[in-house]
Amino acid sequence: MLQTVFELGGMYHVLVIDDNSPDDTASIVKDWMHRFADRLFLIQRPGKLGLGTAYLTGFQWALERGYEYIFEMDADFSHDPQDLERLFIACHEQGADVAVGSRYVRGGQLENWPLQRKIISKCGALYSRFITWIPVKDPTAGFVCYRAAVLHAIDLSEIRSIGYAFQIEMKYAAWKLGFAIKEVPIVFKDRLHGASKMAKGIIQEGIKGVLKLQIESLKGIYLKRIRKTSGVPVAV
Repeated sequence: MLQTVFELGGMYHVLVIDDNSPDDTASIVKDWMHRFADRLFLIQRPGKLGLGTAYLTGFQWALERGYEYIFEMDADFSHDPQDLERLFIACHEQGADVAVGSRYVRGGQLENWPLQRKIISKCGALYSRFITWIPVKDPTAGFVCYRAAVLHAIDLSEIRSIGYAFQIEMKYAAWKLGFAIKEVPIVFKDRLHGASKMAKGIIQEGIKGVLKLQIESLKGIYLKRIRKTSGVPVAV
């Protein structure tokens, strides 16, 4: 993954967040850091603290260092690194504030996924859209490019979803704050190695979390909670 991303050109930097992985991820990254000292970075955490907290840690790290475009993606080639450029163009040239690598817009596809995973994913997307009214066909997508302005406008400490619902809440928060979201079709491929971390508890969190988002929004609570009050400009 690192080699493929760095071969795309010098504009991409990579931050790896390792939650004490048993596959020696951190050691591998440290070896590569000798070759790409100015482009490859590592944050090590003591244990599994949740997908959402890992991304939030990465977002904050990138904002503190002044990056203008911030991506999130899987590192098992389920997301094709070649699509980074298409997401970047959607934000840099086509007016999007958030570009989503989408499996469920025209041109998007799923490859080599078992039927059960397809059903769970599709139902999760439909449920999220039905409950929240968010105009995104793939709200659970994990391949995303954010303009820094979006992440600056959100009080990241108030993003409470840490598992399956995290991806939905980030898009929901950006949409509620008035930012433009564009879906870019991608081909999502099942991983060649490793196992899915999808579990019953993660699905339950997604169901309850999405419902809570909309309830808070209808009560007028959600925007007050996640909007930064430090004078950061918000899209209108």
